[in-house]
Amino acid sequence: MTEKIHNIKNLKEGRKKLRNTLTPAEAKLWSFLKNSELEKRKFRRQHSVGPYVLDFYCPSEKLCIELDGSAHFTDSGYEYDTARTEYLEALNIRVIRFENKDVFENTEGVLEEIRRNFTIRQTTPTPP
Repeated sequence: MTEKIHNIKNLKEGRKKLRNTLTPAEAKLWSFLKNSELEKRKFRRQHSVGPYVLDFYCPSEKLCIELDGSAHFTDSGYEYDTARTEYLEALNIRVIRFENKDVFENTEGVLEEIRRNFTIRQTTPTPP
């Protein structure tokens, strides 16, 4: 039997709290990702994988999007983020990171970078 690593129960309350208290940058990006609005990709917010809660996760793409505020720009923040990225990459989950300010100052650039990281190409059926 395989060990469950997605949305394990002991992190449920933490995930719920994070979903209810999104940062302004997370709320803005979520407005573009929710309801499969970006290239018809389903994203989840505050989805956990193993011991980590991801800001946004697209299961079909195995893509994690992290938004970084000031806490990430410390030695301990960098070490935590490095360990987290290594863990996720070992599970074949790609991680892309953006600074919070980029979501506000360069929203279209952030969305375009996310699109560039999609590996599954959506195809539109050719009309008969």
